[in-house]
Amino acid sequence: MLPGIKVLLIDDSNTIRRSGEIFLKQAGCQVLLAEDGFDGLSKVVDYKPDVIFVDVMMPRLDGYQTCALIKNNRECKNIPVIMLTSKDSLFDRARGQLAGSDQYLIKPFSKKSLIEAVTIHTQKHGEKENYAH
Repeated sequence: MLPGIKVLLIDDSNTIRRSGEIFLKQAGCQVLLAEDGFDGLSKVVDYKPDVIFVDVMMPRLDGYQTCALIKNNRECKNIPVIMLTSKDSLFDRARGQLAGSDQYLIKPFSKKSLIEAVTIHTQKHGEKENYAH
């Protein structure tokens, strides 16, 4: 389904990382895992993933700060960032948009919603790439 797509999943919950990794690998993705924003940022720079999932509530560097740092980096700003959260309020969505997130996904996520998000954002990204040439 999604062979060769590099996905970075940043979440401080081991359970979320494990389930996300299983779902994404079943779809053929290459999966990178990070347990906090700092770890995630170094992996973004080193591996340039195609899609990034980032948990909103994390210690030290939360998802909004992590997303904003990714989007403010010239080399990484075009990578789609999908916020993962158990809070689905208008305020939270607005904060996510201000930080530059491309989508909001509510936890617990299903395999279907995770794969759909990757599919949507890698197709959009591919179209932009093709259009630029």
